[in-house]
Amino acid sequence: MKVLLDRAYDLATLLPPSRVSMIAKKMEDLDKSAKIDQVTSLVTSGAARDKLQGFLKAWHNSSLSGREAGYLLIASSHSLEKANEESQTELVLTGPTTPFVATRRTERVLLDVITSAQSELFIVSFVAHQRPSILEALKKAADRGVQVNVVLESSVDSGGTLESDQFIGLKTALPDATFYHWTERDGEFAGGKVHAKIVVSDQESAFLTSANLTGHAMERNIEAGALFRGGDTPRDVARHLRGLIDLKILTKLDDSLPPNSP
Repeated sequence: MKVLLDRAYDLATLLPPSRVSMIAKKMEDLDKSAKIDQVTSLVTSGAARDKLQGFLKAWHNSSLSGREAGYLLIASSHSLEKANEESQTELVLTGPTTPFVATRRTERVLLDVITSAQSELFIVSFVAHQRPSILEALKKAADRGVQVNVVLESSVDSGGTLESDQFIGLKTALPDATFYHWTERDGEFAGGKVHAKIVVSDQESAFLTSANLTGHAMERNIEAGALFRGGDTPRDVARHLRGLIDLKILTKLDDSLPPNSP
């Protein structure tokens, strides 16, 4: 049965639901002694025909009737369609373009994820410069009641690896955001860095990228990432970040700015 299930799934990935329904309909009164040409003729591409032949072979080796095998194929197609509706992944690239792949650019996707947030937003980056478009989107998110959480690499004086403290200017620019840093990096994590680049909105959208929040990353570098909508990934990433905060691995910066802050 597992082989038949696998072959049904393989075939469903290559065909639209309407074509799957046609195959299932044709199999309703089909017995295993019948010629399969009347079924294989329903698909035209070589890859789909190979998968269909594999499915029919597995059916011949099973105890299911043609009608039952057709229902199984429809169920596989429906499950796949629902999974695709609930979870989508999009490639995101910055840098020189090619005529072979159509993608959206990093900054546009980043702004879309921030703009979509209604309750909670996580921003994680190694470094973040005050890019006006991103700051404006984050300010608007905070103004509409979104909890904006920002996780960045710290300065050497605060247990991190950067020469200067990047939090000071950003806390001034985003007074309503909550900032976190990683201060305890002992044992196996000694010398470690906050090197992830993540934006998560409401546990529903997650943008994982190589790009820091800098002008070069948005405009000049070759950067690559993936945008996940729906499914487990956004929820799991947000839960992981919240867990790092709950376990005091990421700690909240003091609400007050240093005396020499601008």
